[in-house]
Amino acid sequence: MKGFFWLVVFGFVLTAAGIVWYVLRKFKERQLAEEARMASFLAATAGKARIAEALPPPAPAAAPPTAAAPANTGPISLVPAGAVPAAGDGLAQQKLLFEAAHKAGEAGESALAIQLYARLLARYPASALAPQARAAVEALKRKLGKA
Repeated sequence: MKGFFWLVVFGFVLTAAGIVWYVLRKFKERQLAEEARMASFLAATAGKARIAEALPPPAPAAAPPTAAAPANTGPISLVPAGAVPAAGDGLAQQKLLFEAAHKAGEAGESALAIQLYARLLARYPASALAPQARAAVEALKRKLGKA
């Protein structure tokens, strides 16, 4: 009977040690996965910012042709590729700059956020995001003045 009792105690201790080992292993795996996600996020964010800095300002949109474009009668387009203006007019770049500046401001990087907003306003002064960017710059300048 005594031998059975110690066998149960030994089994309990082994089970508890196994559970602790399993939980610690899973915790370390989660930490490594979190660090990998954070590193990839930071690399992607930094890469997007570098891409936005490296891209030249968009070229002015091509003027629409003076002659009426022929109607499409089949699956082949009869309108030349250069006759259609670029879709978005740099909207993706505007959004990217605005979001990067907004995230920098949220992260406490006010100076960087102001620079990104300034780049947005310099490249796209008539953008739909310009009023929001100007308001954010003023708020960040006030925030920097208090600090």
